[in-house]
Amino acid sequence: MRGIPRGCLVVSCQAREDNPLHGPHFMAAMALAAAQAGAGGIRCQGAADLAAIRAAVDLPVIGLRKRWDSEFEAYITPDLDAALEIADADIIAVDATAHTRKGGAVADLIPAIRAATGKAVMADIATLAEGLAAEAAGAAYIGTTMAGYTAATKGQTGPDLALVEALVRACRVPVIAEGRYDTPELAARALALGAHAVVVGTAITNPREIARRFVTALA
Repeated sequence: MRGIPRGCLVVSCQAREDNPLHGPHFMAAMALAAAQAGAGGIRCQGAADLAAIRAAVDLPVIGLRKRWDSEFEAYITPDLDAALEIADADIIAVDATAHTRKGGAVADLIPAIRAATGKAVMADIATLAEGLAAEAAGAAYIGTTMAGYTAATKGQTGPDLALVEALVRACRVPVIAEGRYDTPELAARALALGAHAVVVGTAITNPREIARRFVTALA
């Protein structure tokens, strides 16, 4: 098992089914480009993308399995079965917020994943309380991934740097800054506040959204 190097950029290589770049071949190419640029890790979704990325780059990989259910809010690796699908990842990311979930309480899910896979767990959280609870449950990394995407944090614009700073002060495990880091300056600010690493996705690996920003500005 490999960890995420301190001070590095982790590039999130994900594309939804409606994206022209959806598919393992494209995500592996994105990961290779990120590796050539000097990224220290990759975050990806699903077993197929994970396998393709593994074959393309020799970097630590944070894996997750998105599984939507109309009856429950949590969709990022919401249960043990989802975690087992991406057990080849170095680190398994899970929704560790207060979202309703099919897979049982976060306090039970994190140790269950660790026991079944032997892998470290990254807890995607939205608040300081959720981060502390995930750490107590055995998470090896705390990520601000869900800040702004839960009922309690809806309306958050830009990355939650205050949350990063609070987590760094309160947690013993590494804090990963993630969520709307769309400029190098913001990513560097997160590191200056004590983040262990920064995950960037859309601003690097989603050309459709990058182009849309330009089109909107020019309009």
